[in-house]
Amino acid sequence: MQFTEAELTVALTAVAKATLAAQSKEIRKGRVDVEDVWRDLDGYGRYQLLDSLGTQILPVLVSLPDVPRVHGERPAYKASQIRVAVEEHLDGVEGRLRRVAVVAARTALVQNALAQLPTWVDPEKSLGEG
Repeated sequence: MQFTEAELTVALTAVAKATLAAQSKEIRKGRVDVEDVWRDLDGYGRYQLLDSLGTQILPVLVSLPDVPRVHGERPAYKASQIRVAVEEHLDGVEGRLRRVAVVAARTALVQNALAQLPTWVDPEKSLGEG
C-alpha cells in the first residue's frame, strides 16, 4: 500500500504516544498527559522511540495490499491481512511462543497506526468542493 509521508508520520507518532502511555503508570492513571510527556522528551529520546517502532511497523504498513481509497475514509484491512504482513517481516524471532507474542504485539501496533491515519481526501472531490 502506498501511504504519503504525512500519513506515515501521523501513524508512527500516534503509535509512539500509545506506547508511552502503555509504559507509564502515571499516564495510564491520568496523573500526567501523554502530550506533556511527549513534549518533555528531548529530540534524541523521541528519535529512539520512533526509530525502534518505525523498524517494526513501517515495513508492515508498506507491504499491506493495495485497497481502494475512499474519500473521507481510512483504508480498512482485516486482522488476518495485517497478521500476514507482520509475519513476512519477522526476521530473527526464535521460538514458537515468542513468535506468537511478537506477531500479536506488532499486529496491535499496526492496527493502532491504521486507526490513527487521517481520512483520505480525494484531490478530485476536494477541488469540486472549493
